[in-house]
Amino acid sequence: MDFPSEVCTTVFYGGCNFRCPWCHNADLVLRPFTLPEISPDEVLNLLSRRRSWVQAVCITGGEPTLAPGLEEFILSLKSCGFKVKLDTNGTQPEVLARLLAGGLLDYVAMDVKAPPEKYNLLTGTRADLEAVRESIALIKNSRVAYEFRTTVVPGLLLEEDFLAIGRLLRGARRYVLQQYRPAGTLLDGNFRDILPYPGATLNNIAQKLQPFFANVEIRI
Repeated sequence: MDFPSEVCTTVFYGGCNFRCPWCHNADLVLRPFTLPEISPDEVLNLLSRRRSWVQAVCITGGEPTLAPGLEEFILSLKSCGFKVKLDTNGTQPEVLARLLAGGLLDYVAMDVKAPPEKYNLLTGTRADLEAVRESIALIKNSRVAYEFRTTVVPGLLLEEDFLAIGRLLRGARRYVLQQYRPAGTLLDGNFRDILPYPGATLNNIAQKLQPFFANVEIRI
């Protein structure tokens, strides 16, 4: 799931500029200083020991494009022969552009939280929509494998919102609907008891999105 068709190690970066209420990584977003820090050298040493099983690395967060030293770390991974996937919210297009131009990414997954008019509601902050749109264009025009994805949050996103997202991303190769999962680690405790939409609802949304994308998937 973290890197389609690849066995990967996933590296988490702390810190994020969004406050999505259903986020599972509350500690990474709000309290990264409370978590043990792992140096890049430690990660590379671990990967070298697993080289016969692991050929890829997924970099996620938080929001990794906010982290200093990200490009240098990815360069180290690539020099060791690993494929690299980046998970991002798309708010730092200048970082994304450098990584793509440098041939440092093999796969990009960008979370598209909502249609533009609902972005601030879903992210819990004032989102830079121009940056988001710029990142969408960069990814769509790149040669790397990619996906755009949206978590289907009950009560916040309705069927018509996904049609608006379809229009925003029209022509993208791959779009993924992610099932909402309540958990004890959510950023906003009020969302812990919200039930996910039934699978039939996701299937119905996916069918209506088919005209916008080459491929629409549901991730449970």
